[in-house]
Amino acid sequence: MSPLHGLRVLELAAIGPVPYAAMLLADLGAEVVRIDRADGEQPFAAWHRGIDRGRRRVALDLKQPDALARLLSLVEDSDVLLEGFRPGVAERLGFGPRACHERNPGLVYGRMTGWGQDGPLAHAPGHDINFLALSGALDAIGPEGGDPVVPLNLVGDFAGGALPLAVGVLAAVLEQRTTGIGRVIDAAIVDGTASLLTMLAAMEGAGLWSRGRGRNLLDGGAPFYTVYTCADGRHVAVGALEERFYRQFVRGLGLDPEQLPDRDDPAQWPALRRQFALRFATADRDSWAGRFDGTEACVTPVLSLAEAAEHPHHRARGTYRDEAGLRLPAAAPRFLDDPSRAAAAAQHVP
Repeated sequence: MSPLHGLRVLELAAIGPVPYAAMLLADLGAEVVRIDRADGEQPFAAWHRGIDRGRRRVALDLKQPDALARLLSLVEDSDVLLEGFRPGVAERLGFGPRACHERNPGLVYGRMTGWGQDGPLAHAPGHDINFLALSGALDAIGPEGGDPVVPLNLVGDFAGGALPLAVGVLAAVLEQRTTGIGRVIDAAIVDGTASLLTMLAAMEGAGLWSRGRGRNLLDGGAPFYTVYTCADGRHVAVGALEERFYRQFVRGLGLDPEQLPDRDDPAQWPALRRQFALRFATADRDSWAGRFDGTEACVTPVLSLAEAAEHPHHRARGTYRDEAGLRLPAAAPRFLDDPSRAAAAAQHVP
C-alpha cells in the first residue's frame, strides 16, 4: 500500500509548482482530483503532460453558483486543497480558507504564490526568474565576469515553491490526524528560494563566500568543481572537492599534482583551470568518461535528457519510464520495500 493511500487532495488548476506538488502527492499514493476550467482551455497543457499524471479531473466554472456548491461539497470529503491564485482571489470566488473550513474544519489548505499572501509585492505578477532575482539566488549563479544564468525553472518553481508546499501539506496532515484541525499554508516561491540559500548566506556571513559570481568553491569558480569543454564540444562535470578525489582526478588527466599550482590558493585557480581545460580539449567527452569510469575522481559526462534516460545507472534503477508516449522521470523518493518499484526497475535492466 502506498504511503499516502487514503489521502484525498483537491487541486485547483494552476501552472508550475501547484501541479508538481500535486504530482508528488499522487506519486506517493494520494487520491488527487484536479478541478479544471469548464471552458476546457489549458494554455500550458503541453508543458504539463508529465506532471499532470495520477489525477482524476472535474471541469467546473467556479464563477457559477452551482459549480461553487459542487466544489464545496468536494471539500467536505477532502483532506487537502491546493490552489495557486493571487491573494484574495479564492475568497472573492467563495472558496477561501474560511468558507472551506466552515464545511471541513480539518482541511489542510495549501496556498501557492510567488510573493506570499502579504507584503508589498503580494499582488504583483511575476514568474520564476523574478522570484529568483529578488531572493538573491539569481545573482549568485553564473560565470565570473558574465551575466547571471537562469537555472531553468528548477530552483524557483519546483525546489523553492512545490517542495515547501508539499512538505507543509504533509506536516499539517500529520497534525490534523492528531487534532482534527486543518492549517492554512502560505507557500511563496520567493520564501522557499531564500530558504535554499541558507548555507550560502551563512558562508557569506563567515567570510567564506565572495560576492562575485564564479569565484567560489561551489559556483564553478574552483577549477576542481566546474564544467569543462571536450574536443567534440561536449562537456564533463568535475566534482573533485576532497583531496583524495582530487588526486585521482589529476592522475586521470595524466598530470603530476606536485607540478600544478596550489589548489588551496584561489589566486592560483585561473592558472590551474587553464591546465585542466587544455587537457580536456585533447579528447572527446565519452573518452574522458571512459577514462574516469570506476574511479573516485568524481568526473561525469554532461548528458542531455535523452542520453540520461538511456544511461545504464538510470536503466538499472528504473529512474525513467515510458508513459503516454513520453520518456518521463519515475516517482521519487522510492521505498525499498515496494515490490512494484523493484519490478519496474527490473524491466529496464539491459
